[in-house]
Amino acid sequence: MKEFLYIIRGGQEVYEKNSPEQMQKHMEHWQQWMGGLAEQGKLVGGQPLMNEAKTLIDGGAKVIDRPLAEGKELIGGYLLIKANSIDEAAKIAKDCPSLEYNCSIEVREISPME
Repeated sequence: MKEFLYIIRGGQEVYEKNSPEQMQKHMEHWQQWMGGLAEQGKLVGGQPLMNEAKTLIDGGAKVIDRPLAEGKELIGGYLLIKANSIDEAAKIAKDCPSLEYNCSIEVREISPME
């Protein structure tokens, strides 16, 4: 199997607009989905990301105390999964709970280092 990276963008409004009960339900959906991937041997790892960031530009000469992306383009988290093809990885991503909140998921194959 190959490894793929899901780059999850957007979703910051989830934390701003939902009640604690809605957030709990959303987190349970995440746990069930990731648990299912783990049981199938497809989950390698993943985490949500904090909003604070430092961006190095100009060959590292300048450091900006924020991500360069705005709003829906902010990367909220990532997952590493195993799949046989990019099409299978995209199909698996269709069940990601972040899609309930209009996030986007970029699916990228990880190139093996040999």
